[in-house]
Amino acid sequence: MDRASAVVRNEDTSICVESIENESVVRKRPATVRGPRSGPFGIDPGADELVVIVGYEAAQIVDRFGDAFEGVPITYAHQRERLGLGHAVLQAEPHVDGTFLLVNGDNVFAGSVAPAVEAVAEADAVLAVEEVSPEVAATTGVIETDEVGRVTGIVEKPAEPPSTLVTTGCYVLPEDVFHACALLRPSAEGEYQLSEAVGLLVRAGYEVETVRVGERVNVNIPDDIERASGLVRGESGTSS
Repeated sequence: MDRASAVVRNEDTSICVESIENESVVRKRPATVRGPRSGPFGIDPGADELVVIVGYEAAQIVDRFGDAFEGVPITYAHQRERLGLGHAVLQAEPHVDGTFLLVNGDNVFAGSVAPAVEAVAEADAVLAVEEVSPEVAATTGVIETDEVGRVTGIVEKPAEPPSTLVTTGCYVLPEDVFHACALLRPSAEGEYQLSEAVGLLVRAGYEVETVRVGERVNVNIPDDIERASGLVRGESGTSS
């Protein structure tokens, strides 16, 4: 990446119910992302630095990974309160300069996230996505697109999903997303949603594309750990 890759551990669990105003203050900037190198679990995309956002049980994460991952320096940013993914991303702002890769720490991918990084050469931002059943779509962030497939918005946990295309916790985002996150209003649950920040970018004229990066497991319960381990071992059919 141009400078930093942010790996977010915190989960995004609320439903955003308020729209955001003042999107005109978000300005477009050119993306400057270098080509990725593949690495274990897709976590080494040619980054100069890894920014790991920690909260609950932060000491365990720091003890496990220390100050570097395969020679790439790690900087830890602390989210003191569980206020949603948009708030978690803001904690990385002092450490990020330019377009960056964001991967939620509770998502395990079968392969590299390189396709998402490569796709940003043709767009301002990229969302890694997958197709799911309507029942699953109602429990997560659902992508809305126009007639040519460009992202027009993300709806969090809709009662009636507008599509079955959903986010997978992997994004390539411009630095201006921090400005968008700072404009967010809290949801009814008091959390700040990254999906609303992406919506702000779209409304400000940013071109947001989607890409598939292969199988993944979203680790939410103990049973998911074994499924994620199977995915890493190369056992197919374990994604969710």
